[in-house]
Amino acid sequence: MNEIRDIVSDIKNGNIKPIYFLMGDEPYYIDKISDYIEENILDEAEKGFNQQVMYGRDTTVEDIVAAAKRYPMMAERQVLIVKEAQDLSRNIEKLVSYAENPQPTTVLVLNYKYKKLDKRKKLHKVIAKTGFIFESKKLYENQVSDWIRRILSGKQYKIEPKASLMLVEFLGTDLSKIF
Repeated sequence: MNEIRDIVSDIKNGNIKPIYFLMGDEPYYIDKISDYIEENILDEAEKGFNQQVMYGRDTTVEDIVAAAKRYPMMAERQVLIVKEAQDLSRNIEKLVSYAENPQPTTVLVLNYKYKKLDKRKKLHKVIAKTGFIFESKKLYENQVSDWIRRILSGKQYKIEPKASLMLVEFLGTDLSKIF
């Protein structure tokens, strides 16, 4: 939770990393961070030419690198979001050469859901140096009711503990469904 606040405050302060590798078993936080980057780095006028969303199933690592090396058009930077990047897991290591020397005017966001990048691989080490790696861990069932209370209190609502436990019982631990 604190990591997410740090990412948001860094972006607000203009400290934007060239690569955001968002991975893990809980897709809720991956989607939230990716959506925040998509909505807040570029203004509406810049998004037409400088924001691109790709899907891992429909693209290759070479296409991603080619798009990331492009220069922004009439803007300070471009945003490239790769959703379902886990579909590229066989060839994801080909990103090492780009990650070693990323384009400073490009923000590359990789949404690598339900999987983790092996920490022993070179790509993980390089992105940890040049960009930002976020691991979204699945909450245990006993933690979800507290999460519900925190989310609702942030929206100025209150919930009885028994009601939040019932939500967890009926909806499970999928945070996207609960939200």
